[in-house]
Amino acid sequence: MKYPQVKAEQPAPAYVPGHSLLDGRVVVVTAAAGAGIGAAVVRKVLEEGAKAVVVSDTHERRLKESRDALAEEFGEDRITAVTCDVTQEDQVQALLDAAEPHGGVDVMINNAGLGGTASVLEMTDDQWSRVLDITLTGTFRCVRAIGQRFVAAGKRGVIVNNASVIGWRAQEGQAHYAAAKAGVMALTRSAAADLAPHGIRVNAVSPSLAMHPFLEKVTSPELLVELKGREAFGRAAEPWEVANVMVFLASDYSSYMTGEVVSVSSQHA
Repeated sequence: MKYPQVKAEQPAPAYVPGHSLLDGRVVVVTAAAGAGIGAAVVRKVLEEGAKAVVVSDTHERRLKESRDALAEEFGEDRITAVTCDVTQEDQVQALLDAAEPHGGVDVMINNAGLGGTASVLEMTDDQWSRVLDITLTGTFRCVRAIGQRFVAAGKRGVIVNNASVIGWRAQEGQAHYAAAKAGVMALTRSAAADLAPHGIRVNAVSPSLAMHPFLEKVTSPELLVELKGREAFGRAAEPWEVANVMVFLASDYSSYMTGEVVSVSSQHA
């Protein structure tokens, strides 16, 4: 569906408070430091009543700052921070181990990913491999690791992956990122089929433009205007709007959904 250029940016709605959708759950979120979707979903998970949240990132300073701020607001016993590089299997296992004192993981939210811009004419093997290893293979490592633990524990857990509308549509300079995110969508559907006999659900969100300070810093104002103009509401999503959909997929409100990729954007195709 094509939308006309929106002349004026539509205002974002008021922030939606929690409704106890994840009461008593133990949640792990990757790439959760900073101010983007990962950080927003951690906050939403806590507001929705999660018993404990294990947050991870590769950036130790930002991770500690995020953890300390959340602990002050929500309580020390509800937040654990673990440095984790999803390209390293031992670090993925250590991340999941950190949830064991709280009773083990109930919900795994795979947010880690890496972008970049390069034409296929100049893209190097290293550029391609790094984006694929973090964004797609990293998500696979996390899905495999938590899936094995859910099955061993007989737990009907939930996995939520972060894909992108770029996985559906072409974008100049994004061949590696588009391939990785399309792969996350395919992984989500196939893993859902593998895990459904165990009562484990696997879904994904597919956002487009979610505004946060880092994105503003690395993106030209002209490009941001162009990208916002492609959206039906003439604006970027707030990170918490994407997080709301991830929380819905993590909750019992989506108990009959698995193998789905939910677009959080008007740009499905």
